[in-house]
Amino acid sequence: MPHTIDEAFTALPLRALADAALARARALGAEHADFRFERVRSASWRLRDAKPAGSSDTTDLGYAVRVVHGGTWGFASGVDLTMDAAAGVASQAVAMAKLSAQVIRAAGSGVGAPPTPFGQWGRVELADEPVHADRTWVSSYEIDPFSVPDEEKTHLLAEWSARLLAANGVNHVDAALLTVHENKFYADTAGTVTTQQRVRLHPQLTAVSVDESSGEFDSMRTIAPPVGRGWEYLTGTGWDWDDELERIPELLAEKMRAPSVEPGLYDLVVDPSNLWLTIHESIGHATELDRALGYEAAYAGTSFATFDQLGKLRYGSELMNVTGDRTAEHGLATIGYDDEGVEAQSWDLVKDGTLVGYQLDRRIARLTGSGRSNGCAFADSPAHVPVQRMANVSLRPDPAGMSTEDLIGGVDRGIYVVGDRSWSIDMQRYNFQFTGQRFFRIENGRITGQLKDVAYQATTTDFWGSMAAVGGPQTYVLGGAFNCGKAQPGQVAAVSHGCPSALFRGVNILNTTQEAGR
Repeated sequence: MPHTIDEAFTALPLRALADAALARARALGAEHADFRFERVRSASWRLRDAKPAGSSDTTDLGYAVRVVHGGTWGFASGVDLTMDAAAGVASQAVAMAKLSAQVIRAAGSGVGAPPTPFGQWGRVELADEPVHADRTWVSSYEIDPFSVPDEEKTHLLAEWSARLLAANGVNHVDAALLTVHENKFYADTAGTVTTQQRVRLHPQLTAVSVDESSGEFDSMRTIAPPVGRGWEYLTGTGWDWDDELERIPELLAEKMRAPSVEPGLYDLVVDPSNLWLTIHESIGHATELDRALGYEAAYAGTSFATFDQLGKLRYGSELMNVTGDRTAEHGLATIGYDDEGVEAQSWDLVKDGTLVGYQLDRRIARLTGSGRSNGCAFADSPAHVPVQRMANVSLRPDPAGMSTEDLIGGVDRGIYVVGDRSWSIDMQRYNFQFTGQRFFRIENGRITGQLKDVAYQATTTDFWGSMAAVGGPQTYVLGGAFNCGKAQPGQVAAVSHGCPSALFRGVNILNTTQEAGR
């Protein structure tokens, strides 16, 4: 049964506060104003060797007013739930816009100044968006994790931990669960009013093995992705936890005995549990248009996929089709409407190997003449201004594509890569190397055991250009992360990346131990 918006949230004076704030912004001459009220509850539980090691439960509640006044941005936020306070926050936002305009004009009066009084980016203008009046949206989940007693959560994590600890060769187990329940109310001077609710969670277990004779140790982590689901995810909906927990001790024991990889060129079959992160770093960040323009560089740098290459850049092989998607069921970046009142959409980023699109918010869309925003504005808190954030960026499967087993069967000498671990990529999203949780040697189309100390290295276009086969829909998995960082002050966003298994030919493999000089 579909959920409705939490009555405790809708009982707050949302519309009255919005009306007071927007009316004040209009009266002060704002060309645009929007009001955003948020309640974000986040909780976490951590266990070490089946015993509680920490927990938290916090709620962030407040509202923000953002304006365009005199062609510049203004922003302010507050927590006082009175009409006078909301109007006062709107006045502060307008005052900030006026101050920003003075700073920009002063900067423009110096030697080598930008050619306009508004700096090199010009006046702030927003792309048009249809009015969405009185819309509600709730994410797809069955059981709100906050309706489940804390004791039940810790009991399940402890029981899973005990299963792993009972296996030979497992010396320690770390378990964690993160849960978020997010409500947002949005209204703007154009007439859009939206109310939304979404739930997400991330369970994770890590088994550690220690060789007491040598002191060497290694770990094996679950590959279950974080999801936009509820508590049902931990009880068998969307993931087979029993199967994964049963397999981890044996996989970890084999990893401890595995030989170190010989560096060189190998064919790779990359599992979705690893490939999602490569997509995130080499495509997701690279196709954020604010980065491609040089407008944003915090945390992840700019992008080699510059705007002048739209429709021209050969990003990868003709098998490469990548979408940006704010509508994918259970996606971490899935919404009904973004933080600028733009309805969620799905669109092409890479088509048949060519760069054909970017991720946009309303300001960047208007600035570049790109048409309508595709709904990529997001703020992680009522105290933060919305910035352009990543959609669910996903590699599409081949409708008639092979199974993972068949992809492996087509490799004479290669490696099957499973699970994400560490990564490194330059500030243009171009040169990178990635490791993983599990690496399996492929010989003559068959898995012949694990390897360790493996990292694959490439440039973005060389790697995606080497993609020789894309798995079918039966191999497709929606991976992702809770902790994508961007902006100054820093903000964190959750995002999913779907992909099938895929085959890459002739990829350079490093031995990480040798590279570290050990």
